[in-house]
Amino acid sequence: MAYNVYFEDVAVGQEIPAFQRKTDFMNWNRFAAVNDEFYYIHMDDEAGKAAGQAAAFGMGNLRWAYVLNALRAWIGDEAEVRELGMQFRAINHKNDVLTTVGVVTGKKQENGENLVTLDINVINQDGVKTSPGHAVVSLPTRG
Repeated sequence: MAYNVYFEDVAVGQEIPAFQRKTDFMNWNRFAAVNDEFYYIHMDDEAGKAAGQAAAFGMGNLRWAYVLNALRAWIGDEAEVRELGMQFRAINHKNDVLTTVGVVTGKKQENGENLVTLDINVINQDGVKTSPGHAVVSLPTRG
């Protein structure tokens, strides 16, 4: 049985379920292997220090993937992510706990699609908002 969120059931102000991951070298290495993103600053503490950080630091694209995972888990099988924009405003370090959050900011029907707009962010364990942005998803209707 398919899981779906329907346009009629979504309200402005509604929060999507949080998606949380602890970042560490193992996660970074797996992500780098799949995406061919073995940059020294993400893999080597000395390179991270040379770049002005305390150690190696996380990949922005991995936070992007966390947001997409959160959206896909929420919208279900018959919906589509139509747009996603983010800014990387803070560094994440090894062993940070990152939580993707989102809140519905608008709904409209346009060109036969049921579009829902969200403000999204990735927040670390200290409450720092590292990646503010927005998303637009297209949801099915019950009818």
